[in-house]
Parts: sequence; C-alpha cells; structure tokens
Amino acid sequence: MSNIRQADLIESVAAALQFISYYHPADYIAHLARAYEREQSPAAKDAIAQILTNSKMSATGHRPICQDTGIVNVFLKVGMDVRWEGFTGSLDDAINEGVRRAYNDPSNTLRASVVADPQFERKNTKDNTPAVIFSEIVPGDQLEVTVAAKGGGSENKSKMVMLNPGDSVVDWVLKTVPTMGAGWCPPGMLGIGIGGTAEKAVLMAKESLMDDLDMYQLQAKA
Repeated sequence: MSNIRQADLIESVAAALQFISYYHPADYIAHLARAYEREQSPAAKDAIAQILTNSKMSATGHRPICQDTGIVNVFLKVGMDVRWEGFTGSLDDAINEGVRRAYNDPSNTLRASVVADPQFERKNTKDNTPAVIFSEIVPGDQLEVTVAAKGGGSENKSKMVMLNPGDSVVDWVLKTVPTMGAGWCPPGMLGIGIGGTAEKAVLMAKESLMDDLDMYQLQAKA
C-alpha cells in the first residue's frame, strides 16, 4: 500500500510544471524535425526552423517556450488502496498549491493568466490557480499524475459539434481546421473525442493530447 504525502505531491506538481514550461516533449521535437525535412514551402520551413531554434534556447536557458504559459490541467488516476499522509486540506488544495509554487518560482516566474471571476470582476488570481482537475478512481495502490499547461490560444480554439449518425467526422475536421486561424500557434496537435455525452467527448479529446504522437506510423498504414 502506497502512502502519498502532501509535501511530495505539491513538490511533484510544481517541478513538473516548471519542467514543461521550458522542455518540449521529445516526440513533438522528433515529429517537427521530420516535418521540417519534408516541408516544401520556404515560409513554412522557416517557421518550423524558428520553432525548433526557440525550443533549443528555452531548454538551454530554462526559460518558457512561449509567453503564454497556460491554464493548468491535471489528470489524476487514484488507486483505490492509496493512503494519504499529512494532508491539511483536500486533494485539489494540494494540487493548487503545487501550481501556485510553480508559477511564482523566483528562478523562473511564469505568467499567471487565470481570473477568479471570468464573467464580471475578472480579477487575476496572481498564481494561475485554480487548476482544472480531473480525477479517476482506479484499481491499485498508485497515484498517477499528468500535468499539462494548455495555452489559452489553443483552449479558445476548442470546437464541439453534435453530428448526425450519418455525418462524417473527417469531413467536419477538414472543414473546421482552416477556420481556426493562427491563434492556436500552429503547428498544433488535434485531440478528437467521439461519443458519450458532450462533456465526456470534450474530456476524451483533451486526454488524447496526452498520448505520444504517432503521425508517421498512421501515415505508413494509410
């Protein structure tokens, strides 16, 4: 049986958010490098080169990849046999304390974009809390935590539609993507959730973005 200490969880979340602020995932860089080699458009090729250069500079200098350091999304898989140790509040409270420490880290302070009242007062919380937290109870005695700092540009480009049974998902995607402009900072990744209720489909779409990229394997099967 695993004991999960509050202090360890807070530190893990804070460290993970700092890490992803200046390191791209390795699979993203590998795919982008391959895209650079295949790209025929000089303008697009130059844009990809700039992204790759920026990525290297961010990793070397431990500074944010982008000025938009995201809205924090946390996915928790909580084992049914996990035991909690030293918690002074809820699980969400501990996650948010990790976010608070990450975004106010004096060695690499990150931009706080979250407001406490999105409709009226719109007062910035100054520490990017609260995070958007999804919890799932699973068998076992482990706690799995996945964190993502999803940029506001990409979040604002989220799309959802209720298709009829005979409609084509592919056709809808091909029609929708060109209308999204550059606000989500292409080249981006699409996460697509199909089925269930509206909120379940959106959650599946967001969770799919946590998977490793397999674009070239899929192309090889086509």
